Amino acid sequence: MTGVNASTADVTLRLDGDATILDVTLSNTISGEFVKTWLGRPWVDTVAHNGVEKVMTILDDVRAGGVSAYRQIVQRFPSGLELPIEYTTVRFGDDGGFIAIGRCLNAASELQLRLVAAQQAMERDYWKLREVETRYRLLFDASNEAVLVLSAGDLLVADVNPAAIRTIGVTKGWDFLSELSPRERESFRAMLAKVSDSGRAPGGVFHIGSSRAPWIVRASLMNDDQTVAYMLQLVPVSDSRSSVPLVETVDVGALVQRNPDGFVVVDRDGFVQQANPAFLGLVQAGNEAAVIGRQFGRWFRQPEVRMDALLAGLRQPGGVRMIATVVEGELGAIVDVELSAGADSDADPALVGIALRKLEARGGPLAGLSLVKCDGETPLKDLVRAAVEEVERHYVESALQAAKGNRTAAAELLGLSRQSLYAKLNRYGIDGG
Repeated sequence: MTGVNASTADVTLRLDGDATILDVTLSNTISGEFVKTWLGRPWVDTVAHNGVEKVMTILDDVRAGGVSAYRQIVQRFPSGLELPIEYTTVRFGDDGGFIAIGRCLNAASELQLRLVAAQQAMERDYWKLREVETRYRLLFDASNEAVLVLSAGDLLVADVNPAAIRTIGVTKGWDFLSELSPRERESFRAMLAKVSDSGRAPGGVFHIGSSRAPWIVRASLMNDDQTVAYMLQLVPVSDSRSSVPLVETVDVGALVQRNPDGFVVVDRDGFVQQANPAFLGLVQAGNEAAVIGRQFGRWFRQPEVRMDALLAGLRQPGGVRMIATVVEGELGAIVDVELSAGADSDADPALVGIALRKLEARGGPLAGLSLVKCDGETPLKDLVRAAVEEVERHYVESALQAAKGNRTAAAELLGLSRQSLYAKLNRYGIDGG
């Protein structure tokens, strides 16, 4: 048995010259199998059907040369367990008998599967990262707004989108600070310092380039493990505004911060960008950092405040005004509010400003509903159905009122198709005109 290490075997079979099993030895890993029933049976009867040919090949090899090559066979145990076993067989003694030595490949197979799974996970993560980078680049290049990326160390332009190249003439490597009006450079540095501390800062008007054209500049922080940069969004001040002297002493942001009504600025996806203290009080947040970057709709009960419905409402004449809803704070406080919203543009808004006025009268948006009273005779399911119909009627009428009778806009506010809305109007006898 030179070259064969029987001590590492998981299955050892002693066979006679006809390959009938005379004795079986199992390792500790599979010692619980009752293999005494194999004794006196041909080896080929104990393997899976696709292993019979491999057993015959092993026997031909050992009869011809005394030792067979290693071959993988699926061994079927009396309990029904099937394991991949790698066997080699050697001639034993002069009576024509053989010893088959097998090693279980489960551990190796499991390691191979883990390796393949890890490689697949790495590949998925890589492609997800590429997809994120591609989306960022598409948005960056397709934006109609001038967008610059400044290196935090030297304030040189590290990246620029086509809109900025077209409108300002800026290119990579541009020294942005030197292109500002000298008296505005310290203000610009102060804005960036506030962005570094809190992640955001109120925008300001700066005069850029040789023409000293006025631009509204907003800055936000971009950082990763290796670099820190600022992203600047630049919006030109209109000609009508630029002809009027700018009153630099008026801080509109400070006025909003002191407003007793809640005010929050969200992007088109509904993520909070700015919020005043009154809004923080409504949602029971300790500071502005606790709400920045979170979904605006998370603090609202039914009817749910959805960004797609808000944007649809903003495109209608009159915009979104005095929509009744309910705010649920982080600590569980419930507050009835009226919501009004306005966007920074009519066609494709990037930012939406939302005002929330606390209602003094309690009872919530469902106050005044005449739900069916329990009379002791009406079954519970009928009471529930009647209550649901009453609530549904209320919200359909409220959506039509908010949309000023526009059925398409009302359907979007309710998250329904137009056909579903028409069916409900007919069901409840509501005049949707």
